[in-house]
Amino acid sequence: MEEINIRFEKLIYVLGRRFKKDIISADYQTTPLQGGTVGNVYLVTGIAETTDGEKLPYRIVLKIQKKWERYGDPGSWRREYDLYSSDLGATFSDAFSWPTCYYSEINAEENEFELWLEYIDGVTGLDLTGDMYEQAALELGRYQGKLFAERPAVLESLTNLSNKDLMKNTYLHYRSWPVVYDYIRSGDCEFPQHVRQMLIDIDEHADEILTHIEKLPVVLCHRDFWITNLIYSDGKMAIIDWDTSGWGYLGEDLASLIADEADINHMVEYYQKCVPAYYKGFSEYVDVSHITDDYIYEMILLVFGYRLVEWYLYTEDDDEKMKHIHTLQKIYEMKNS
Repeated sequence: MEEINIRFEKLIYVLGRRFKKDIISADYQTTPLQGGTVGNVYLVTGIAETTDGEKLPYRIVLKIQKKWERYGDPGSWRREYDLYSSDLGATFSDAFSWPTCYYSEINAEENEFELWLEYIDGVTGLDLTGDMYEQAALELGRYQGKLFAERPAVLESLTNLSNKDLMKNTYLHYRSWPVVYDYIRSGDCEFPQHVRQMLIDIDEHADEILTHIEKLPVVLCHRDFWITNLIYSDGKMAIIDWDTSGWGYLGEDLASLIADEADINHMVEYYQKCVPAYYKGFSEYVDVSHITDDYIYEMILLVFGYRLVEWYLYTEDDDEKMKHIHTLQKIYEMKNS
C-alpha cells in the first residue's frame, strides 16, 4: 500500500466537520490499516490548529474503494458510499451504530470513492469477550426488530442493497463447484466421517431447509457481521464495512458472528449465548413466538460449510488446515447443543 497525498483544503474541511470548529492548519501522517487490490484503509493522524490557536490531536479513517465485482452482487463495491449518502444513519441507536462519516465523494470516471470516517478505539476481533458477543447479538436483534416493526421511509429509498436470496444463491454456487462438492465425497477427503456426512446431509435437505428459512421475517442484514467488523467501545457496538448489506432473513447475520474466523474454542458457547440474546432483542419489537426453529445452525452450514472446505483445500499451512477442520467440528457440535 503506497503513501497517499491528501489535499490541504479537503483535510481542513474534514477536520472542521470532525471538531465542529474553524480549522486553519493541520499536518498529517498516514498509516495503512487494512486493504487489498480494490480498496485501501488508512489511519490519518496529526495536529489540527483552530483560528484561536488551539491545537487538537486527531485520528481519522480514510477509506478508498475501487470498483470490483462480487459474485451475484454487482453493486456492492459502491454500496457503502450510497448508504452513507442516505439517511440510514438516523436509524441507529447510541448502542448500535456505524462510524460517523465526515466527508464522502465518488469519482464516477475512476470508479472509485472515498469515505472520511470517525476513528473508534475499542475492542475488536478475537479480543472480544463472550459478553461482548452476546451484546452484539442483542443489539443487532433490537436494531433489526425496530426497523422491521417501524418501517422507516429511508428503507424504501435504498436502491443499492443486496438481494434477499444472496445467501441461497452463494450456497448453490458453491454446491455446483466440483472442487469442493466432489472432495467431501471422495476417498481422498481427510475430514472426519461425521463432518463429511454433515456437509452431505445439508446438501440433501437444502431445498427443504431453504423453504423454511424463506418463511422467516426479511430484515436489513449487514451480511459481513464478523468479529473484525465489530468494535466495542464504552459499552457500545460500532459496525464497520457495510458493502455487503441488504435484505436477508432473520438470524442470517448470526452465522457470520459465530462462525466466520471466530474464536473456535468458544464457538459452541457463543452459539448458545448469542441466539437467545438476538431473539430477545428482536422480540422487544416483534412477536416471534410462532417461530419454532431459528435455522441458524443450518444458515451457518449453508454460508460457511463449503467455504471452509475451500479454505482448507487452498491453504498449504497445516495449522490453517487443522483450524478449518476444527471449525467444522465445532459446527457439528452445535447441532446437539
